[in-house]
Amino acid sequence: MDAIVSTATLHWVPDHDRLYRRLARVLRPGGVLEVQCGGEGNIDGVRAVIEAVAEDVAPELVGWSPWVFAGSHETELRLRDAGFIVNRCWLEERPTYPQDVDAFVRASILAAHLERLPEERREPFATGVVAEVRVPLDYVRLNISAVRRV
Repeated sequence: MDAIVSTATLHWVPDHDRLYRRLARVLRPGGVLEVQCGGEGNIDGVRAVIEAVAEDVAPELVGWSPWVFAGSHETELRLRDAGFIVNRCWLEERPTYPQDVDAFVRASILAAHLERLPEERREPFATGVVAEVRVPLDYVRLNISAVRRV
């Protein structure tokens, strides 16, 4: 494979060490990796709201997260260990202003949380989170530009 491009996905993968090794295996030497995903600090404000609402409505979600929001330094180390030459790896603040905050938060942020809850507690949990979320959402993107070592 000559290139792998990924947008807003890799923060859902729990094991980044394994992830980057696998991506390196499928790329030919000299192949390009271009990634943008949630990075360290991403939606910290929303995550604090999720945690607070979970304490009252969904205690089984306290301390649980479906995401890995990695920093640039640790990601560079992982990439090098996996066989990449890192051209650039950086975090970028990207405040986000969804037009429909309720729909956006439910679909883009809470979907994995809601799946873990019994049906009768999904709506109270989602309503509680949406009521406390403030715009702009504090998105932080991890950007990666790397090449598979020859």
